[in-house]
Amino acid sequence: MFFFKTPKKILKYIEKNKNIGSLTWFKVGGNSDYFFQPENEKILFEFIKFIPSNMKVFPMGAGSNILFRDNGFRGVIIHFNKLNKIEIDSNGIISAEAGAIDADVARFARNHNRSGLEFLIGIPGTVGGGIKMNSGAFGSEFKNVLLDVKAINLEGKVKIFKNEDLGLDYRKNKLSDEWLFLSARFKTIFCEREKIQNKMKNIIYQRKNNQPTGVKTGGSTFMNVGKYKAWQLIDKSGCRGIKYGDAQISEKHCNFIINLNKSTSSEIEKLGEIVRNKVFQKTGKKLNWEIKIIGEK
Repeated sequence: MFFFKTPKKILKYIEKNKNIGSLTWFKVGGNSDYFFQPENEKILFEFIKFIPSNMKVFPMGAGSNILFRDNGFRGVIIHFNKLNKIEIDSNGIISAEAGAIDADVARFARNHNRSGLEFLIGIPGTVGGGIKMNSGAFGSEFKNVLLDVKAINLEGKVKIFKNEDLGLDYRKNKLSDEWLFLSARFKTIFCEREKIQNKMKNIIYQRKNNQPTGVKTGGSTFMNVGKYKAWQLIDKSGCRGIKYGDAQISEKHCNFIINLNKSTSSEIEKLGEIVRNKVFQKTGKKLNWEIKIIGEK
């Protein structure tokens, strides 16, 4: 085991050969060589000291927007779900750790009469993933509300990045993958709770009526192509409802892939590639995956 020098107080948070697929929304995929689930930042900081420089590291939150391959991951998954504190200061600035669920942050803001984060109720993920992807929906995105973030690199250096330092753009940021996001601060404005709740109810209503819910899916599958919506390109190419194995393009919203029951990761990935090819042949537009594909082919 490569963590042979790791203190026992840290070893208890490490699992070998951990199945990751079961932790994802798709419910497919293999095992990770190592799985680390810290209870707080201090334990995470200590652990990072012992990660070999040649080891692959992937930070994981809620398990949405991830397709974990059947052959697993030769590296370590760091699961941030227990780093989920949410706080507010006297100026109405809300702080949230990377593992905090986006919808929980929205509810926290509502409960403190703070507006601006309502859109988070419709994003199926965590703060850490939201920063990395500049997640957005229903007319807003992280870039619009983020003040700054705290991050640590794989050498153990901790740094605060202001919003403008992150280079946030459509579903991306400019930082290298060596930086792991720890927490973020969000700007908000005062608003009556009832008005905030009404905005959130509307977002929930739109999501339930326009997107598949209560099924095994990873969320929005492909990024838009400039002014062209991914779902429109998919629909135009005749891909709504098509299947490969036990994976299907959603009839309700064709930018979602569904695991109907016993699909594999390879079937879902293959279906996605079929769609990409059909869209390119029909429209000349190249779809890029929004879902992050992790693991060995």
